[in-house]
Amino acid sequence: MTEGRRRNIEPPPGPRGAALGHGIGAVVFRTVYRGRSYGNTNVPRTGPVIYAANHTSFMDGPLVFGLAPRPVHFIVKQEMFTGAMGRFIEAMGQIPIDRSIADRAALTSALSVLKRGGVVGIFPEGRRGRGDVAEANAGTVWLGLASGAPVVPVAVLGTRRTGQSISGFPPPLRRVATVFDSPLQMSLPDGVPRRQAMADLTEDLRRRLSSHVLDASERLGLPLPADDQTERA
Repeated sequence: MTEGRRRNIEPPPGPRGAALGHGIGAVVFRTVYRGRSYGNTNVPRTGPVIYAANHTSFMDGPLVFGLAPRPVHFIVKQEMFTGAMGRFIEAMGQIPIDRSIADRAALTSALSVLKRGGVVGIFPEGRRGRGDVAEANAGTVWLGLASGAPVVPVAVLGTRRTGQSISGFPPPLRRVATVFDSPLQMSLPDGVPRRQAMADLTEDLRRRLSSHVLDASERLGLPLPADDQTERA
């Protein structure tokens, strides 16, 4: 993102909405869908945490929201915050981001959540697609460094199959899953220019998340979509 106009800094979302949404999501994904969550013990029970998840479908955020062991405030494109859906997302404590700029308001809100010991979710790929994490942006690493929060890689599986819309809902009773890997702590190495260190850490995270997603997909028998359908998240 480039520098430019910025949204006004708004109060960060409180924990109540995320906790309510977490409860609603848990019911939906364990009744309407056959949802399971694995590796929950890898998520620290207290303190700030960042979930870094792969992204194939509109339903990835809600799935993590419902099945994660702790409530989460996802960073969501501001275009989603319109109409009835937008009011619902806002009430559930999610964080809007303007992807056309370096959105300081979104980053400030996310850091505030982490500083109070909450959980922030982010999609490092920055778009919906195959979900194999072939690319990643530096936002997750920046948040990890700025907050000191550990980053937990999350494999999101089953929300979309080959040929299905990236903006659609999976059919009822679809088997879906989240798989949480062991946390990573971000730190800058000595003697390396910051820009290079950030690039190296981002690539390390991308490889770790990609490997985790592909391994979890194979183990659970929940393949990623094979088509190249993409959309910015």
